[in-house]
Amino acid sequence: MDAVVLVVVAALFAIVSGINDGGALLATGLKLPTVRPAAGVLGLIVTVAAVPLLSYQVALTFVDRLAHFDQPGGRIATSAAVLAALGVVVTLSVKGRPTSLTLAVVGGLTGAGLGWGLPVSGATVAQVLAFGVAAPIAGGLLAWVIIRLLTLVVGSRGLGRWHRLGYLLQTVAYAANDAQKMLALFMIAIGFRGAPVAYTSLVAVLFGVGVLYGLPRAGRTLSREIIVSRPAHGVAAELASGLAVIGCAAVGMPVSMTQAIAGGLIGAGVARGSSRVRWYAAIKIATAWLLTLPASALAGWVLALAVKGLRAL
Repeated sequence: MDAVVLVVVAALFAIVSGINDGGALLATGLKLPTVRPAAGVLGLIVTVAAVPLLSYQVALTFVDRLAHFDQPGGRIATSAAVLAALGVVVTLSVKGRPTSLTLAVVGGLTGAGLGWGLPVSGATVAQVLAFGVAAPIAGGLLAWVIIRLLTLVVGSRGLGRWHRLGYLLQTVAYAANDAQKMLALFMIAIGFRGAPVAYTSLVAVLFGVGVLYGLPRAGRTLSREIIVSRPAHGVAAELASGLAVIGCAAVGMPVSMTQAIAGGLIGAGVARGSSRVRWYAAIKIATAWLLTLPASALAGWVLALAVKGLRAL
């Protein structure tokens, strides 16, 4: 029964991930017609299905390194963690503070693991936090450099091919890192290892459903609120966030693509003049990020304790 509950929760989480993350991935290039939304969505679905067949190290970090969810009660603790994470993300979104599902899941898994009495690795949690902070900073620094290079060597007519490259890099990076939180939940629920194509395809389809549902409001905060965006900003942010997130995936550290994109947009904006950055929006998003992990950890801990107490009756 615990496995069935977690499978349902994991499916719901994959759909919500599509709604939350898909818009951010599409948003940076909306001012360039090079990658049409239909092609962009299809590319996302294909890479989310295919890339884990080559590397699923980030999924293993969720499954094996944060806590030992293969122990008795691990599945129901994971369900509590995901529900807590979704609750925090929805609450913040309703208040106009979009945030990171990855941060929320890391917090939820940590809190629920502690609440259920599972061994939780403080060192791994600290590593994930460190990389989570580093990713948007790296994205910003890389975008600051990239937009200057684009300005020097690429005219407005040449941005299209760089947009294609940037979007491809970004989708591969997402599939190699951020998207693997979805696969990890199915790993825990069903108990398989590796990345069987049937499960990666299931995750990709559920994710795609969420992307299509959320497409009309695709990444409004990232594309319109953080900076006075121009096409070159989006291309620089795509290239920078893709490089930063792939680097984190190489060492198995889960980071938020949304955070890396936001950092890239800010870096690109600052390179053209800090007045282009709408700092109030950036601060609003950063505040939500700071709240997300501790709030999710607390919610996961409380929910896991409550469910454990009820099952003991």
